[in-house]
Amino acid sequence: MRLERLSTNQFKIFLTFDDLIERGLTKEDLWHDLPRVHQLFHDMMYEASDELGIELEGMLLVQVHLMQAQGMLVIVTQNNHWVDDEDDEEEYVEMKVTLDESRELIFAFTDFENIIQVCSHLTDIGINGGTVFYMDGFYYMQVSDQEVDGQNREHVIAIMSEFSSPSIVTSFKLKEYGKLIFDKNAAAQINKYFLR
Repeated sequence: MRLERLSTNQFKIFLTFDDLIERGLTKEDLWHDLPRVHQLFHDMMYEASDELGIELEGMLLVQVHLMQAQGMLVIVTQNNHWVDDEDDEEEYVEMKVTLDESRELIFAFTDFENIIQVCSHLTDIGINGGTVFYMDGFYYMQVSDQEVDGQNREHVIAIMSEFSSPSIVTSFKLKEYGKLIFDKNAAAQINKYFLR
C-alpha cells in the first residue's frame, strides 16, 4: 500500500491487486457490500491516519478507481464543514464511497526520459504501439488492448509501472484537453528518434 498526501484535507492510497489478495479480498469482492470490504476501508483509513499524521473525523469522501490489472487508487477528501454542531462532542467518521472501474491502460510520467526508457523495454518484448499525450505537466502513455494482445499483460504493466504511475485520467479527457505527441506506434517512433 502506497500513501501520498495531496493537500491538508486530501490524500491518496494505491493498492495493487496483490495487496488486496494479501488482505484476503479479490477485485470482485469490492463490488459487493461485504463486512470485509468495510473492514478494508476502515483499516486503510487507520493506516493512512497513522502514517500521514492526519486526524480523520467527520465526513470522508472516498473515490475508488479500479484500474485494469494494476490495482486500486483511492482518493480520500476530508470535509469537516459537514460536521453537525450537535455532534461536536462525539468523534465520528462517516465515509461516502464511490466506485469506478477503468479498462484502459494509461500511465502518467513526470519526465519524457522515462517514456524513452519504457519504449526501449516495450520494443524488446515486441510492443511497438502506444499513444503519447501531454497535459497539465505530465506525459501520458496509453497502450491499447490490441497492442498488448499476445503478451503477458502483467509483464507489460510491470514494465510501465517501473517508470510511471497508473493514471485515472481517461483517454477521452486526454484527446479533448491533452496535446497529442505520438499517435499510435509511439514505442517504435520514440526508439527511432531517441535511441537508434
